[in-house]
Amino acid sequence: MRVFSLVCLAMLCSAAARAEAPAAEPSQSEAGRFAMSPAEGGMLRLDKQTGAVSFCTVEGGLSVCRVAAEERAALQEEIDRLARENAQLRAKLPGAAPEATAPRKGLPGEEEFERALSFTERFLRRMMQLFREEAPKGDSL
Repeated sequence: MRVFSLVCLAMLCSAAARAEAPAAEPSQSEAGRFAMSPAEGGMLRLDKQTGAVSFCTVEGGLSVCRVAAEERAALQEEIDRLARENAQLRAKLPGAAPEATAPRKGLPGEEEFERALSFTERFLRRMMQLFREEAPKGDSL
C-alpha cells in the first residue's frame, strides 16, 4: 500500500510538472497551498486556503481530482442560492416581464402552437425548394 501511494504521488507530481513546465514559478502564497496524503486507491488533496478536500487518482496517465460529496452538496446549495438571487435581480430590472423570470408549466397555448407549426412549415417548404433547385436534371423529389 505504501509503495502504491508513493507511485501515485510520483505520478501526480510528474504530471503536474509536465503541465506547468512552461508556466512561471508559483508565488510564495501558492507554493504551499496544497497538502497531499495517501489514501486507499489514491491520494487526498487538502487546499490549505479554502479547506476543500479532493480525492485524486491517476486515470489514463492523467491525474484526476474529484470534490468530496459533502462539498458537492455545499456547492450545489450555493449555485441554487445564486440562481434565486439572479432571478430576483432580473425581476427588478426595468421592463422585465414577469413570465420571463418564472418557468412556464404545462402545454403551449393554441396561438403558440400555431406559430411553431407555421415556422416548421415555412422551413420545410424552403428546404424542399432548395432540394428541387439542386437536384440533377431529370430527377424528381
